[in-house]
Amino acid sequence: MKSALVGKSRTLGFLALFTIAFGSGCGGRQGPGAASGGEEGEHTLIGAPAPTFELPSRSGDGKVALAEASGKVVIVDFWATWCEPCRDSFPVYQRMADKFDGKLIVIGVSVDEEPDGIAKFAADTGAKFDLVWDEGQVLSERYKPPTMPTSYIVDKNGVVRFVHAGFKSGDDAKIESEVSSLVD
Repeated sequence: MKSALVGKSRTLGFLALFTIAFGSGCGGRQGPGAASGGEEGEHTLIGAPAPTFELPSRSGDGKVALAEASGKVVIVDFWATWCEPCRDSFPVYQRMADKFDGKLIVIGVSVDEEPDGIAKFAADTGAKFDLVWDEGQVLSERYKPPTMPTSYIVDKNGVVRFVHAGFKSGDDAKIESEVSSLVD
């Protein structure tokens, strides 16, 4: 009986930590630092330099580094294969990457426990932008996304200007407007 309670306690502890780290649910807007372009409170990274990173590309034949996007606007999007709003956001980000051809870089950062589903998710959503796996959620600890997905819009100088927690209908117009204001 005692071991069953210990196991249940560990599971509940993991769920509590996951809820604190990623908000109350995929696409929700709760959690510490939840922000959407400043409407719902400020994320601690708004106005600060974006944490740098270099992670293996999904193909495994190179690295994706934030520093390589210097001088361009970047969307750093934290997502997961189990997240339905993430599935909705990917075609939007691909359309924006195509529209702002070369002026906007999109980097999708998977927080999944294993990288196995990343390639299928990309194929299913039509994503051609860079996707990386945040093994052990090390990068997530530095960005602190309050929910899945959370996107960070970084200006040409490497400063986080907007943060969007969650993704719902209508967010695409606001995000595109913010990107456009930084590209021009």
